[in-house]
Amino acid sequence: MGRHGWNTRGSGEAGAAAVHEDSAGRARLAVLALLGSILVPLVAAGLRSVLWALVGIAGLALAAVGVWWTLAHTGVVRALGVALSVTAPVAALALYATFGMLGPALLSLGLWLLAVTAARTALTPGHTASEQAVVEAPRAPWVLMNPRSGGGKVGRFDLVEKARAAGCRVALLDAGQDVAELTRQAATEGADLLAVAGGDGTQALVAEVAALHDLPFVVIPAGTRNHFALDLGLDRDDPAAALEALTHGVELRIDLGYAADRVFVNNASFGTYASVVTDPAYRDAKARTTLRTLPGLLTGEDAPRLRTRADRTYVDGLQALLVSNNPYGRAVDAAHPGRRERLDSGLLGVVCVRVGNTAQAARMVRGPRPGGLIRLSAGEVVVEADTGALPVGIDGEHVVLPSPVVCRSAPGALRVRVPRRRPGTPQAGGTAADWPRVARLALGRLFPGREQHVTAV
Repeated sequence: MGRHGWNTRGSGEAGAAAVHEDSAGRARLAVLALLGSILVPLVAAGLRSVLWALVGIAGLALAAVGVWWTLAHTGVVRALGVALSVTAPVAALALYATFGMLGPALLSLGLWLLAVTAARTALTPGHTASEQAVVEAPRAPWVLMNPRSGGGKVGRFDLVEKARAAGCRVALLDAGQDVAELTRQAATEGADLLAVAGGDGTQALVAEVAALHDLPFVVIPAGTRNHFALDLGLDRDDPAAALEALTHGVELRIDLGYAADRVFVNNASFGTYASVVTDPAYRDAKARTTLRTLPGLLTGEDAPRLRTRADRTYVDGLQALLVSNNPYGRAVDAAHPGRRERLDSGLLGVVCVRVGNTAQAARMVRGPRPGGLIRLSAGEVVVEADTGALPVGIDGEHVVLPSPVVCRSAPGALRVRVPRRRPGTPQAGGTAADWPRVARLALGRLFPGREQHVTAV
């Protein structure tokens, strides 16, 4: 079974030189913007700029403590946390404004953000899809539609009628039906393309059957969030546009993730988030249910304690763990992991959360450090706890798996067809800024031969 990646390959030396020059230009912009972010406050306040930097850091740290109190406690402490998370940054901004430093501070912050963005894109050569054109339209496409998904998007966007007009055989999913069995039956009866209009959990079940039969798979984003469709660059506001893949499409080879024997197209979550999604009220009131259950899950007697092995790296004492089908470009927490720039790296992304007190919560504002947010990538991830079974959220669906749970990647297992024109095709920008490498790349023209083309890790 062949594999087509999302890596852009240059066409000859001229193409490689053009890519390198573009990366070098971004590196030079990053260095200049970083220097500007330092010089602006120095020019405005001299050595006092150090004091103002400490004020900003203190405001962010206190806000982080407030967020922790809000998530990990109830009652008066939670109310104080809400107040602190709001008043601390507002007070810092008020001090800046009072002493005439608000403008320089905002300009410095803007230059720093520009520097970080340029540095990340300079070190990432831009993963665009290596697309194989669809020469022939499918003769017997089959589409499974969940009319309840996404608050009724199937009906709201007339997806049944539009799919039938495109020549598809449509199956509407009734409550309690076995998605995998329906899909296997369709493949046995001669379907030469499998599609699904529903949430990510349903997408994963159909994708597994498509991979097993080596059939092309089409994603119609009719769920609530549609993270998989987002990372494929599909228009989530117009689900019917995905049907263009049948006649004006391209085919990509992407990876699938496995948690034990369960497939996931996005991620498998363990610990706090997996416990939250088991609450019956979660589907109808996600934010309220999360706030109600998090304090006990983070600091209570029943707070989960996980440990994991990601290849040769061991981490323990975790409250939450997210294993993703390819690494996310950025991560805020296990419930809001960000976006993947590519889906063909053959690696799993790992986001570990280990926060036990306000000091650790405050340290998280400085980045993914031990004791807070830990990010890894690995070919195999083993998750275990002291219990015999682990609740797992697989693409948002609750399951219970025997411990330990072995997660792995199936590289290039799925043939996905997407429209040629997609508004949200993933772009580069999530690589961590490695400033020594950025500086060498920026000075490459002055010191030829010292810098080679940098590839993302």
